[in-house]
Amino acid sequence: MDKVVATAAEAVADVPDGASLAVGGFGLSGVPNVLIQALHERGVSGLGVVSNNCGAMDSGLAVLLVAGRIARVTGSYIGANKEFARQYLGGELEVELIPQGTLAERLRAGGCGIPAFYTPAGVGTQVADGGLPWRYDGEGGVALASPAKEVREFDGVPHVLERAIRTDFALVRAAKGDRHGNLVFHASARNFNPLAAMAGRITVAEVEELVEPGAIDPDRVHLPGIFVQRVVALTPAQAAAKGIERRTVSAPAVRETE
Repeated sequence: MDKVVATAAEAVADVPDGASLAVGGFGLSGVPNVLIQALHERGVSGLGVVSNNCGAMDSGLAVLLVAGRIARVTGSYIGANKEFARQYLGGELEVELIPQGTLAERLRAGGCGIPAFYTPAGVGTQVADGGLPWRYDGEGGVALASPAKEVREFDGVPHVLERAIRTDFALVRAAKGDRHGNLVFHASARNFNPLAAMAGRITVAEVEELVEPGAIDPDRVHLPGIFVQRVVALTPAQAAAKGIERRTVSAPAVRETE
């Protein structure tokens, strides 16, 4: 089955207001910027986003965040995103912060059909006991806090029950993909993209290099096409556009002359 669609706009044309989205990327690596921009241009709002972080500077999910299109974020990292912090502390944005490994496993579990699992991460903290601020009231108080979760002992060690995550859509970016939706990710872009793709009921992948079926060695496939419903081939310019979160420049070494 050929899953390639002509444009990013066509690929996200049926994403409605209020939809939930699992979005791949790790920092600025492997972020589906073209699909995110297409959503921004459509004017979709009230989105519930599940992603490791919510963009940085003026790229990634920050494009939707600054425009006020995101209502809720489920993630593990606010980082240096000042607008994210401002909206959260100001009561404009609901935020569920999750330990990074737990977030990854909740996405994977959703894709595997596992409804919930136990983990020791978070036991003895507000992650398990409840009380984490999900939404502030804008005046320094907490308007909505996280509920307590079930804790159970296994071999004498307490574990907290975490529910799997499933979303209406998933947006991911791959280094290479074929027309059947089989994907290959590069380096740290593999951290969350495959997991986000698994969690989406409809997964859309933007690929830097589109190849024909059979061109990818089956042993090299990071995510099989069964998890992907739509593929968008990026232009060379789109594929090459990659941001740098913190540019670090070293002074040139000075050689001693004899």
